[in-house]
Amino acid sequence: MVDFSYLGAITEGLNKDQVLTDLMSEHGKDVWKYALFLTLNPNSADDIMQEVFLKVYEKMYSFRGQASVKTWLFTITRNVVRDQWKSAWSRKIILLGTRRSQEILPSAEQEVMSQLQEQNIWRHVLKLPTKHREILLLQIHHELTLAEIAAILHISEGTVKSRLHRARAQMNKRIQEGESLE
Repeated sequence: MVDFSYLGAITEGLNKDQVLTDLMSEHGKDVWKYALFLTLNPNSADDIMQEVFLKVYEKMYSFRGQASVKTWLFTITRNVVRDQWKSAWSRKIILLGTRRSQEILPSAEQEVMSQLQEQNIWRHVLKLPTKHREILLLQIHHELTLAEIAAILHISEGTVKSRLHRARAQMNKRIQEGESLE
């Protein structure tokens, strides 16, 4: 894991190409997955990721270090997506399940079953209102703190807690009502 704490104090003399390469290798997958979640389209996620890192390259010296680099990147990602939505970009697809790497390699059957279960759960998450599913993704998948989520979404931590509670309650209700996850 690369320490990007120095970004808040960088000057014009820093090798921007190397910093960008480091940022892309460290956070590129997370930016892409967040873009995929927001757009529900792998091709759009690719385009957005490229635009995000282009903006990062152009505005690298504007990073103030008030939030983590990941929070900064996610905020840029969200803003790029929002800009594209405003320009009437189409955004319709199927969300593909994401997997965290595992230390022990599962059998092919276990892998398929696990992917199917994860896809089914994400299908149910996608049925939640956008403001609830976005909070779930940021907290559970990207493991961001409430403060980081609040900074990305430009809302208070209390609102984050409230939305997270409602999202979990809605998922629990579906499970308790016997709504199949298959």
